[in-house]
Amino acid sequence: MAKQKEQQPKEQKEKKAKAVEEPKPKVAEEKIPARLKEKYIKEIVPKLKEQFSYKSVMQVPKLDRIVVNMGVGAAVQDPKILEEAVKDIETITGQKASIRIAKKSISNFKLREGMKIGAKVTLRRENMYEFLDRFISIALPRVRDFRGVSDKSFDGRGNYTLGLKEQIIFPEINTDKVTKILGMDITFVTTAISDKEAYELLAAFGLPFRKKEIN
Repeated sequence: MAKQKEQQPKEQKEKKAKAVEEPKPKVAEEKIPARLKEKYIKEIVPKLKEQFSYKSVMQVPKLDRIVVNMGVGAAVQDPKILEEAVKDIETITGQKASIRIAKKSISNFKLREGMKIGAKVTLRRENMYEFLDRFISIALPRVRDFRGVSDKSFDGRGNYTLGLKEQIIFPEINTDKVTKILGMDITFVTTAISDKEAYELLAAFGLPFRKKEIN
């Protein structure tokens, strides 16, 4: 009887130990879909399909990627400026930047082939939609004397590029720590086959064009 009593506590301890060791099932985190992605699927696709009489939703143009490029010519004289540019562009986009190097040497600018002169980030999928939402809703309204973006910067193949003079329009940038004002180019690459389709796509997302001149 004594041996049985000794065995029972041991068995109970072993069961408790196993219960502690067994990992708890992981609860899957629900990702909130990007607001503009949902808007594209629910509102923009049906609107453009009707407007351009597409036979299939597969023909409706979509935003493929957003490329943010920050050229830093001053980095030729001061490499630290490039470091600040990389930090700023990564803060703005939330993604690691790639360094751009000079492809040709230009003696007048003391530029040699292979020198680091800029930073670039390519945004896709969820990151792309989230950046676009912040850009339209928060950053652009902070531009001084803002009256809308020009519609003359389409490339004829359905892509649109606009230039910004100051990185400080993005609220993620701490203006107190900025030592140099830097500009950037933002390119919206779409699957549209014409500038008119690309215009209507970007306008539907909420990009505030100054006036419509695209035919």
